[in-house]
Amino acid sequence: MIRPHWHVLGAGAIGCLFASTLQRSGLPVTLLLRERHGEVPVQVDDGDRREPLCFPSSRPADAGHIDHLLVTTKAYDVCPAVTSVAHRLDQNSQVLLLTNGLGYSDELRRALPAMDYYLGSTTEGAYRLAPLHIYHAGRGYTRIGKPGCSSPPDWFESWSRAVQPGSWDADILGTLWLKLAINCAINPLTALHRCRNGELARPPLAAQVLALCAEIAPVCTAAGFPITSAVLHQQVREVIAATAANRSSMLQDVLAGRPTECNYITGYLLAAARQHGIDAPRNEELLTRMRKLEY
Repeated sequence: MIRPHWHVLGAGAIGCLFASTLQRSGLPVTLLLRERHGEVPVQVDDGDRREPLCFPSSRPADAGHIDHLLVTTKAYDVCPAVTSVAHRLDQNSQVLLLTNGLGYSDELRRALPAMDYYLGSTTEGAYRLAPLHIYHAGRGYTRIGKPGCSSPPDWFESWSRAVQPGSWDADILGTLWLKLAINCAINPLTALHRCRNGELARPPLAAQVLALCAEIAPVCTAAGFPITSAVLHQQVREVIAATAANRSSMLQDVLAGRPTECNYITGYLLAAARQHGIDAPRNEELLTRMRKLEY
């Protein structure tokens, strides 16, 4: 069985969570950090359990070939971050993008077309308590795939032993589009109203969620990922109920004064809507308000 060495680019909550998961399974893991190198401590709090770990690290600008790269940055950082280690990659390098939204992989393929890219989606919940100190807030399911590829690569065997529950997803774009649709209906509203997900189940926000789903579903269908507004609304309601106490990642970004990924979520949906001649004024308004909030 292949035993890949993973380099993790993006040592935030999800990056540290997956780095620790891979390391605990016996796989070698190196963190790519801008300002630190050598051994670095990472702490993962999971309920009452606190697990201190230690990882080798290197800077992106360092030398040394990268065989397997896990990218867990924010969507807007994917292309510049991977480009920063391009001198350490070649056509045999395997790059796995585990990031919210859509559109960043297209940017990356234009910048570095020779790489072998895989896409991922996870419902794992984690947030950062401090640099390299995270809280594992909830277990989720992780799907990995590659558009046009039905069979997993060799490295997926060791990955799937480490990352459980999870699976190879032959329709990863469909999975990512559904996640995008759900995020479009939840994240901007929580960010603008500074509320937890559960508030969206109550008036007056519940009516806004319903109206957003009615706009989002036709865009998904036109883009080749058919769904009715009723089915989408049901799935959104289920996510809201399951994550009622959570703050969305977009709200966390707003509260922390960071840029959000709205351009790669609502912005990507609206680009598809324009491509197919579909009006989505409620989503347009949300994106405009989010951009004003950020700038």
